[in-house]
Amino acid sequence: MKLTENHKVSKRTTPIRLQEYGVGIFDSFPTKSALKKALKKGYITVNGNAATSATFINGGELISLSVPEHVNPKKRLIFKLKVLFEDDYLAVIHKPAGILVSGNHFKTITNALIQNLKPSPLDDATQPQPVHRLDFPTTGILLIGKTKRSIRALNKLFEDRAIKKTYYAVTIGSMKAEGRVITEVDGKASESIYKVHQTVASTRFGYLNLVELEPSTGRRHQLRKHLASIGNPILGDKDYGIASLILNGKGLYLHAYSLNFVHPFTKEELYLKDDFPVNFKKIFNILEP
Repeated sequence: MKLTENHKVSKRTTPIRLQEYGVGIFDSFPTKSALKKALKKGYITVNGNAATSATFINGGELISLSVPEHVNPKKRLIFKLKVLFEDDYLAVIHKPAGILVSGNHFKTITNALIQNLKPSPLDDATQPQPVHRLDFPTTGILLIGKTKRSIRALNKLFEDRAIKKTYYAVTIGSMKAEGRVITEVDGKASESIYKVHQTVASTRFGYLNLVELEPSTGRRHQLRKHLASIGNPILGDKDYGIASLILNGKGLYLHAYSLNFVHPFTKEELYLKDDFPVNFKKIFNILEP
C-alpha cells in the first residue's frame, strides 16, 4: 500500500459519521459513493485503526487514505461534453444517452470531465466529480463539483432536497392531466409529481404524452418505475415497458431538463436547463417552458 493523503480533523462539538464527514476531504475519493467504496476496500484508517461506515469522528483524529500503487498510468478518455454553466466552484454539463456517469468503466462522464472543464483556481480544487446520477440511457442536465467544499455543499443540498429537479418524458397511453405517484421503491418511500403538457394520437401506441416530472425523492429508476406502475411506461423503456409496445433502437425518452437551486458560495439563485432532445421535438410541437 502507498500512503497518499492525510487529513487532520479540527475540533468538533458533536460527533459525525466518517462517511458523512469524509465527503470531499480526499482528492482520490471526493464523492460520497467513492468514499463508501474506499471504506469498503479498507483504504481508510482513523488514528491508525481501520475505519468503516460506522466509524464516528469526534474531533482531533488523523484520517489517512492508502491506496494500491498503480504500475501503469491511467489512460485518458477523449470525449467531448457540452458545458452549460461553469464557474470556479461547480459546473453543469449535458449528459448524452448511452454513457455511464461513473463506475468501474473507462468510458464514463467522470473520466471525461477533466478535459472538458477549466481547472478551478481555488485552494481546495480537486478532480471534478458529478454529485448526482442519471441512468445510462437518460439524457440531460448533470451537476458537477470542482472543489472539495463545493462537492460537500452540493451533496448536502441534495440530502436536504434543496435542489429542484425537473424531468420530461414521453409516455405511452391515456393519462390524467396531472397526478402524484407514491409508492415504495427498493423498500423505501418514494414520490413523484407529473403534469401532462401535450398528447398526440399514435397508430401503434394509442397516445403519446409529453410529461413534466418532479421527483420528490431520488430512488433508483424511480420515475421509470412510477410511470410504469400507473400504466404509462416511458417510450423506449425496455426494463419497465409493456412487452408488445417496446420501441427498439431509439433509446429511452427520458430527459433531465432543469436544476433550480441557490449557489452554495455566491448565493445566486440558479435556474439551469438543458434543451429538449431532437427525438422529443419530432413528436411534439415543443416551445421551451
